[in-house]
Amino acid sequence: MSGEILNRVSKSKLITLDLEDFYPSGNRVLFDIAPWLYQKLILKEKEFRISVDKHQWEQYAQCYVALSCSVEAIIPSWAYLLLSSKLAPYAKKVVVGNLDLLETTIFSEIIDNLDISQYKDKPIIIKGCANKPIPNSAYTVLVKKLQPAVKSIMYGEACSTVPIYKKK
Repeated sequence: MSGEILNRVSKSKLITLDLEDFYPSGNRVLFDIAPWLYQKLILKEKEFRISVDKHQWEQYAQCYVALSCSVEAIIPSWAYLLLSSKLAPYAKKVVVGNLDLLETTIFSEIIDNLDISQYKDKPIIIKGCANKPIPNSAYTVLVKKLQPAVKSIMYGEACSTVPIYKKK
């Protein structure tokens, strides 16, 4: 034995998939319509439309926007549709909900469009730790997408993984 230290991880056929690598650039914005409600309770169409028309929508260029209302009020569906139509020329994505739903929607679309042919019959590690806000649901969507094609799926780091799936 030569005493040479071998890095078996780097020589293995394992492919590490890091969802952080797919994280799209662009600010995430929570757009709260509560300030545009009469007494933060009632949506009055005329006043609401005036607020919409006066708003500077271009500030949301290349942003991901979640439309929400922080107070308990009945918001008609058309209000969100109107806001979406104003955001459409600028925002990368608009959802009705919170920032978690926005991130989940973004990653669901990314994973849906992911070409997995390069992973066919290969052992995959889904990297666990991320510095960016990757929703837990993104990992489950990724497993569902990969499982029919890959040899195996593990979670974690190459040095310490948790087995998730192995083709029989």
